[in-house]
Amino acid sequence: MRDASLTLELWRGSVSLAEFFMKDQISRVESEALSLIDGVTDMRGLEDARVSILGKKGALTKVMSGMRDVPKEERPAIGQLVNKTRAAIEKALQEKEALLQRQADVAAVADVDVTIPSRALFKGGMHPLSIVRYEAVSILRRMGFSIEEGPEIEDEFHCFDALNTPKDHPARNEKDSFYFDSGKLLRPHTSSVQIRSMEHLTPPVRIIAPGAAYRRDEIDATHLSAFSQLEGLYVDRDVRVSDLKGTLEYLLKELFGPGTEVRFRPHFFPFTEPSFELDVKLCAVGQKPRWIEIAGCGMVDPAVFEAVDMSRGSSMYSGLTGFAFGIGLERLAMIKWGIKDIRSLIENDVRFLAQFQ
Repeated sequence: MRDASLTLELWRGSVSLAEFFMKDQISRVESEALSLIDGVTDMRGLEDARVSILGKKGALTKVMSGMRDVPKEERPAIGQLVNKTRAAIEKALQEKEALLQRQADVAAVADVDVTIPSRALFKGGMHPLSIVRYEAVSILRRMGFSIEEGPEIEDEFHCFDALNTPKDHPARNEKDSFYFDSGKLLRPHTSSVQIRSMEHLTPPVRIIAPGAAYRRDEIDATHLSAFSQLEGLYVDRDVRVSDLKGTLEYLLKELFGPGTEVRFRPHFFPFTEPSFELDVKLCAVGQKPRWIEIAGCGMVDPAVFEAVDMSRGSSMYSGLTGFAFGIGLERLAMIKWGIKDIRSLIENDVRFLAQFQ
């Protein structure tokens, strides 16, 4: 019908011979293209059809090369016809692609038995370090401690100078701490947060500082080079050693149970005097009970308060007393669940972590 109409236009002289041949070829290309697309049965065949029709050497592209023979005044009409034909072909390609995709989706699940029970979904849980941190922080917050945070990349003043650590102390050596070329370092403990807290807080101060710490320790069953700490600081008038011991014993017995065995051993730290190391008896399955060090603690050295007052330009901490402690969260986890090797906490073995879900 369309060819007859075109022939009639040619007979009436309303189109030129060149325009007649162009319209005829375009009409034939559209008809053949739609027929080809309709007969396609897979995605590969559809892509081949697209290339054979619209590609650089495709049927419609070849017809377009005849535009140079069409008079200029007739080219806009031919252009509109080409665009209309191209749109019809592209629509047919899209519809065929959608149909083939639906057929493929149906075929993909044709053999699925929907009556078969599904697999149980894996249920995640908190990491043991997150669990013990949450419990310890909750206990201390009930005792009136608030949480403070600080940067993990620190300067020597907040890590050492303000904590009364002499220049020749081993902890300040590059063999013990991780230094950057700038002179800053990864904090070897979260005591730096205590200093930063006192620099902006008004006494009394009762804070805890949970966070990461870094030391050049050899990694073994009880040591890591990157670990988690929970430090605490209480500063007020007439704070005593008995306050320190009572606080830590209460914390540990709340964590591990009322029968937990705790001992304080005299020790030396530059920033506390007197100083103690705190041990808890570890009862791991298959091992004899043994004491494991989990914390360092003591009464804050007056030199620390002097350094803070100098930093603040005041005498706010003069005459006050206080205690400080730093607990390794990995050690708490080892005691709580009888873990033999601290490295289990960083290996991300799902079989190990599944025990705590």
